[in-house]
Amino acid sequence: MGNDGGSIPTRRELVKEAARQKTTTELKESQLEQQDYYWSTDPITQKPLRPPIVSDCNGKLYNKDSILEYLLSEDDGKKADADRIIQGAVKSLKDVVEVKFEVDRDGPASKAQKWICPITNKPLGPGTKSVYLVPCGHAFLASAVKEVSGEKCLQCNEPYASNDIIPIVPADALDIARLSLRARSLKEKGLTHSLKKASGGKKRKKNQEANGDPPANCASTANESAANGVSQPAKPKTASGATEPSSNITHASTASLTAKVLAEEEARKKRQKMVQNENIASLFSPNDQDKHRGKKNDFMSRGFTISTPQK
Repeated sequence: MGNDGGSIPTRRELVKEAARQKTTTELKESQLEQQDYYWSTDPITQKPLRPPIVSDCNGKLYNKDSILEYLLSEDDGKKADADRIIQGAVKSLKDVVEVKFEVDRDGPASKAQKWICPITNKPLGPGTKSVYLVPCGHAFLASAVKEVSGEKCLQCNEPYASNDIIPIVPADALDIARLSLRARSLKEKGLTHSLKKASGGKKRKKNQEANGDPPANCASTANESAANGVSQPAKPKTASGATEPSSNITHASTASLTAKVLAEEEARKKRQKMVQNENIASLFSPNDQDKHRGKKNDFMSRGFTISTPQK
């Protein structure tokens, strides 16, 4: 072998190195690169972040224009790609909050804007734990919000709950789990990330009223009154015995239709009771025993005669 222009590989070149786990330093560098991307780039359009900037319930940052295009887009291909990034967190503008960053105007001039905490004047970005408040959206360092007493925004003085402190581009597993739990809790209450009522609440309430179903809060109020020994006033009834619709049905046609349905339901129940009574009565003979027992008698006595005892 040899002298043919080829090469003879050695064992060191043939045997691949065994896979090894990344060191702590390499993991931190990879995480910092990822955070730098999400702090500077819109993940949907891959364009630089420019105000107005919004955030979803997971703390991700987007350009507001890209969210509007996503909500109004009819291109299934583009929408599918955006769905993989958003992961169902944004279904309307109520699901995002505009984040209000303080721009560092005293720093060196550059194309990319630098954001700072308005309390500590320290930079906000990758490598720092930054948060914003819901619903006002002002951004601070997490340490600044933690050290200041009172649950009011340090810039606009708007009150907020401790659960409404949202980490920006969270990397800690505990922060990610807390945000997921907050999103589920708000969904159960019918609220969105911005603490506004979710769409469809009024529509469900109108459907309940049209069907004559009481709202959920009415049922809980009735149960509490019964537990406290307070009796609820009886609902008025119509001439046919049907209960009149509740006074919360304001539309005239809806109220008349509900009353008609209730009256028909009551009449149907009465007819069923009458038919059942006639069927039961046909199984037994009348009390008059002097009549001849023939084919018109019931099945319990038909074909049988009662002999009189001989003296």
